[in-house]
Amino acid sequence: MTAPGAIRARAVVLGLALGLIVCAVTPLNNLYYGATPLGGGHFPLAPFFILVWLTLLVAGLGRLLRGRAILSGTDLMVCWMLMVVVSGVAHTGLARTFFINLTAPLHFATEGNQWNALFGPLLPKGGDPGDAGAVETLYNGLDGGYTMTWGQVLAAIPWAAWAGPLAAWGVFVGLCFFVMLCLTNLFSRQWVSNERMNFPLLRLPEAMTGAMDAGGLAGFFTDRFLLCGLLASVCLHTINGIGFYDPSVPQIPTLILAGPYFPKTGLFSGFTKLKIYFYPAFIGFAFLTARQISLSFWVFFLLGGLFYGVLDILGQQVPASALGVTFGPTLALPEETQMIGAYGVFFLFILWLARHHLWETARDAARLRFRRPDEAEWVGAPASLWGLVLGGGALAAWSAAFGMPLFQAVVLLGLFFMVMLVASRIICQGGIAYFTLTAAPTDGLLAFLGTGFFSRMGLLMAAVMQKMLFVDLRESLLPSLFHAAKVGEGRRPKGLYLAGIVVALALAVGVSFAAMLAVCHKYGLRDLQVDWETQTVNTVYENVQRLIEAPAGVNRTIIGFSLAGAAVMFALVIAYQRFYWWPIHPIGYLTMYSSAMRILWFSFFLGWLCNHLTLRYGGIVLLKRVRLLFIGLILGDFLMGGIFAVIGLWTGQSYLVLPN
Repeated sequence: MTAPGAIRARAVVLGLALGLIVCAVTPLNNLYYGATPLGGGHFPLAPFFILVWLTLLVAGLGRLLRGRAILSGTDLMVCWMLMVVVSGVAHTGLARTFFINLTAPLHFATEGNQWNALFGPLLPKGGDPGDAGAVETLYNGLDGGYTMTWGQVLAAIPWAAWAGPLAAWGVFVGLCFFVMLCLTNLFSRQWVSNERMNFPLLRLPEAMTGAMDAGGLAGFFTDRFLLCGLLASVCLHTINGIGFYDPSVPQIPTLILAGPYFPKTGLFSGFTKLKIYFYPAFIGFAFLTARQISLSFWVFFLLGGLFYGVLDILGQQVPASALGVTFGPTLALPEETQMIGAYGVFFLFILWLARHHLWETARDAARLRFRRPDEAEWVGAPASLWGLVLGGGALAAWSAAFGMPLFQAVVLLGLFFMVMLVASRIICQGGIAYFTLTAAPTDGLLAFLGTGFFSRMGLLMAAVMQKMLFVDLRESLLPSLFHAAKVGEGRRPKGLYLAGIVVALALAVGVSFAAMLAVCHKYGLRDLQVDWETQTVNTVYENVQRLIEAPAGVNRTIIGFSLAGAAVMFALVIAYQRFYWWPIHPIGYLTMYSSAMRILWFSFFLGWLCNHLTLRYGGIVLLKRVRLLFIGLILGDFLMGGIFAVIGLWTGQSYLVLPN
């Protein structure tokens, strides 16, 4: 007999199969049809949409079979989690810009930009197809590709040209994923068991699958608070969706352009581009987030706007040109480089909070004492520490084999994973399903050390590696792995769960690459909706070219703002730790200039306000009841998002329920 809460093979196999199907159709859906993204963040649409209908189907079959459910709530949770882990691999988490990243120096080289002369000697052998015909076929498509079946397309792909690059970069991707698994296992005990960190993005799936295990699924879906939230989202998007397809039907505004109401000079000049978005799902996530954190998100966003105004009043505005050449996805002004120092200090704060756990783990690892895993761990922490060291060493060796000096590789990779860890903390603890970095990891290195730190080959490799996995974190893997660790807390067997994740990731990379190549060869990259992807990759190579042709020294402006950001974060950490009454969490400062917060700040304000007023005037009893209303908002938004995704495939146009 299976123990309650046990992880079963059927759940792993089903989650693996459904996850791979999502990976297989994502490139076609997202890049050719331009439909609603199947992933799109750290609470991806397709896996949750599948989870809801799968839960209802299993519950219905259980009633027909007189209580003998095919899948338990735990099975459904594990199945959903495996889909979440792999869903981003097929798009922004890896495959979205992967092939453009590898081929841009070959395909976009012209007499004007001289990329052949500049990058030709620097490109690592085996890192790209090296076959001009294969590259052109990728961009132009196969002759008659539109009329070919998918099987014929797969057979016609020049696999001989792609086998080398896919194998070489597959090793890099595999080692990065392995290091992320080790990082997750190393910190999961601290975050999940010791700190009892809240994971707001897991609250709805846990409530739904928990109700199924308790035999109360009908009561869950018919709760009047949940139905109120559900109907609010459904009505909103039904009206706006009809209005999208039939302009004669008026829509309910979900975006207010507030910027024109603010002056272009003075204290409020930083709000001239202010937008107010209304997303019911994110109001729900904000309500489920700790009040101290949701408060900090919108407060720091507004303080960031006021900071521009203060500088304007003081006449201390710094021109954008002072940034120099940067790789940050949304970095626009020098003031925003405060985040470089803030990320560094918060990383040290994470280590300080985990100091006892890390010291104990390091001591056991040095003595080769491999203890049994904690409830939130897959394997013992000492084993994961050794895995982190060996995996990091293998990554550094891989980078050196491709021409990057070893010391540069070690520093760069350490910085990559440091930023990833801090971003994962923001996403998991803050309940931010849609998150973007402000500054790229290399921006800090270039500001403090100048381009002289890198060799030409090192600079090029750093930019390519960063673009591949470490700069656009909207669907990054590491936060999903921490969510997977939380889902696995107290559930066994751990080995089966970990094996399912590893196999799912390995197969997802292969399926995503094959699906992306198939779509590109059938239609041609030129005919796909990849304008943003092409532009951002070309910008990376243009920036590398600028830095090679005109090397830059240290950037004192960025250093000054980075040190100011470090000082502010240090003060916030001290206040947070020392004063029990301190109302603001330091994590909010890290999102002050994130483009994600420009979209979500108002949702976090409404979620925090509702949470605060409910607790103040209704107490914990009312808070627990009203919680289901906000869960209903999330449920309604994602159900409507899935429905309009299906409609979009049929009509060729998608009404977007969620941020893209």
